[in-house]
Amino acid sequence: MRILVIGQAAFGQDVFAKLREAGEDVVAVGAPALSLSGRADRLRAAADAAGIPSFETAELKEPDVRRQLADLKPDLGVMAFVSDLIPPAVLDLPAHGTIQYHPSLLPRHRGRSAINWAIIQGDATTGVTIFWPDAGIDTGPVLLQRAVAIGPDDTVGSLYYDKLYGLGIDMLLESVRLVADGKAPRLAQDESQATYEKPCEEPLVRIDWRRPAREVYNLVRGADPSPGAWTRLEGAKVRVLDARLHNSPALDPGVIGPVDDSGVLIGAQGGALLVRKMAGESGAAVAAAEFAREHGLRPGLRFLNPKSR
Repeated sequence: MRILVIGQAAFGQDVFAKLREAGEDVVAVGAPALSLSGRADRLRAAADAAGIPSFETAELKEPDVRRQLADLKPDLGVMAFVSDLIPPAVLDLPAHGTIQYHPSLLPRHRGRSAINWAIIQGDATTGVTIFWPDAGIDTGPVLLQRAVAIGPDDTVGSLYYDKLYGLGIDMLLESVRLVADGKAPRLAQDESQATYEKPCEEPLVRIDWRRPAREVYNLVRGADPSPGAWTRLEGAKVRVLDARLHNSPALDPGVIGPVDDSGVLIGAQGGALLVRKMAGESGAAVAAAEFAREHGLRPGLRFLNPKSR
């Protein structure tokens, strides 16, 4: 199969490499020039190193770029971690159309923060969907779908890298073969089960310690490592990471309990969180005990809650 790969970062690079290892002919790549950190995007760099034509993702909508892609006669488009909206003219350009990876069981958790919200909302199960994208946001028919369990202590990082990352690559390769063999289904999504959530960004992950401890814990897990759930202490912003649920009936919501090498205990409604890593508004996360020593966190201090609406 002649493949157009559109993606970015490590996942896009690994999909690109695995397709080529499987004998697929990757004829072009669409990817950003730079990663969010400002370094060269890994997929784009891999394509350039292999001498395969590469294009800026944002430029795919340009008529001249589309003509160049059409001249390459791709059989199938494969979208691997794409954060931009790709126009239907590009999706429909390959002979067999385009397939896309999404880290949820569509139609639940449409949108680019599907992993975050599955954890924040307390789901016990999520998964990977390979689907045929259309002009909507994660709305096209399903080709392949598999479920995975969300562990009680999973974070965005562990769920993605340990359970969804490798599975997604394998499912994309399987889907390419199904398309090549003429056996790829197009199963309509059940719109009555559809959900869409906003991008999980910093304003949405401020901690309200008055909420049940389990809800607070899910919020912390669902924002770990990014964007990082946060709270305030005497006006200073503190990011809360790597926590564990702790049954402690003695602490009021937001009040700091024991501080030791195991972490900082913070009260919530009906329980507490043992926080093992913290970070300031800028700077890397460090062990919570170290952060407490550096910033004067001690038992009895109280983290501030958002103002009640």
